[in-house]
Amino acid sequence: MDKKKAKKILKGVWYFIWEDDSIWSWLVNVILAFILIKFIVYPGLGLLLSTSHPIVAVVSESMEHKANFDEWWNKNGGWYLEKGIKKEDFLQFSLKNGFNKGDIMVLVGKTPRDVEVGEVIVFMSHRERPRADPIIHRVVAKSENNSRIIFETKGDNNNNQINTCNGDSCTDETDIWEKQVIGKAVLKIPFLGYIKIWFVGILGFLGIK
Repeated sequence: MDKKKAKKILKGVWYFIWEDDSIWSWLVNVILAFILIKFIVYPGLGLLLSTSHPIVAVVSESMEHKANFDEWWNKNGGWYLEKGIKKEDFLQFSLKNGFNKGDIMVLVGKTPRDVEVGEVIVFMSHRERPRADPIIHRVVAKSENNSRIIFETKGDNNNNQINTCNGDSCTDETDIWEKQVIGKAVLKIPFLGYIKIWFVGILGFLGIK
């Protein structure tokens, strides 16, 4: 193939991808964007931020406050006081006003020993029978047993910690080992997580898991 013919083909491909308004061009763009994000952008961010999950979408309301801080504390503060966490302490926590379903959270890897009470972590729900998706909740207690760091977490919008099994998977927020911790949330981007939620919903509707 001579250079002139190759150049013509490349121009045609370029036009099809970037300028053509057909449904096929749109589908190719979606596929290319997915490949770019999954295999280049996402791994690159993971390497940069030192975590296997640099970005996660919030898929539940377990961290929502649904009120201003004082109203939220008046309703929920008693539970935290029993854990030794005062209102003044909570006000100093990162993401003290929680976050919402549909938000995107940016994570960084952090040595478990450096994770503090009040920080928001992403972790696998159970050591032996974890859920497919990790959980993102606030650390409410931290202890050490035989040189092993153990965390407890709770969703700001939940009445209590979760410790239950459902089918083949379990969640235990009262006994989280350091090896279960994936990363710490450092930044919230509102609403962008709904892209994943809608996409997963469409796949579920089509019977694709």
